[in-house]
Amino acid sequence: MTQADEQFIKTCKEILENGYSSKGTNVRTRWQDGEEANYISIVGVQNKYDVGKEFPMITLRNNSKTIKNAIDEILWIWQKKSNKVSELNSHIWDQWAGEDGTIGKAYGYQLAKKYKFKTKEGIKEMDQVDYCLYLLKNDPSSRRIMTNLFNHEELKDMNLEPCAYGTQWLVKENKLHLILNQRSQDMLTANGWNVMQYAALQCMFAQVSGLEVGTLTHNIGDCHIYDRHIPLVEKLIEAESVDVTPKLIINNPTKNFYDFKVEDFEIQNYDYNKEVKIGKIPVAI
Repeated sequence: MTQADEQFIKTCKEILENGYSSKGTNVRTRWQDGEEANYISIVGVQNKYDVGKEFPMITLRNNSKTIKNAIDEILWIWQKKSNKVSELNSHIWDQWAGEDGTIGKAYGYQLAKKYKFKTKEGIKEMDQVDYCLYLLKNDPSSRRIMTNLFNHEELKDMNLEPCAYGTQWLVKENKLHLILNQRSQDMLTANGWNVMQYAALQCMFAQVSGLEVGTLTHNIGDCHIYDRHIPLVEKLIEAESVDVTPKLIINNPTKNFYDFKVEDFEIQNYDYNKEVKIGKIPVAI
């Protein structure tokens, strides 16, 4: 059983056994047929993964192809700093695109904004990503290496407020640790996805900063399972996991974060339970 399997099963069982129901609360989300997409949830989840020892991938279902799209999205947000849906290879953001083809002032748009930061060389203007990379190389002992996408001033201009909204990067004994803060998490469709893509980002940042990879701590505010997902989740958590130790290989020795491409990444030592078939997952919007 992988670390990702263990955390997924533990969290889903806790939701199913002790979760709060959203029924009667006038939820925003709807299914495609117009019915309310209600859910059960728990509050304040923390899952930790030792990414340096094992890349966090669920074996209860097939993630061998999903990983590429997850990395593509994280590069779209953090490297391209884009809000244009046409610049993303997958179609996961199509439903949130406005008439201008963007998701508004969300995600990559926020990371592209430049600010004036204090540095050892004086005030420098850069965006949040470049400031993180600057500090990792020039002041790795700092406890202020952080990003924040939840810009209250511009929430009204976002087609979807950021779910994964904040990071903190900490260097301890030459290992790069990442804390990811997320306001809301759909366990079936997004948990494995978010964990994989931020673990990949952590590996990229570690490589370009000359650091080893440490732990990923994933903090989730509202962690939920939608009503129509419950039978699928129950099937997954009852399935047999595969005893493997996935490893992310980056086939690009670059020290420049902006040189990475989706094709540079491959997964070794991964397998999944081929007996589990969950079909097309209904998506709440």
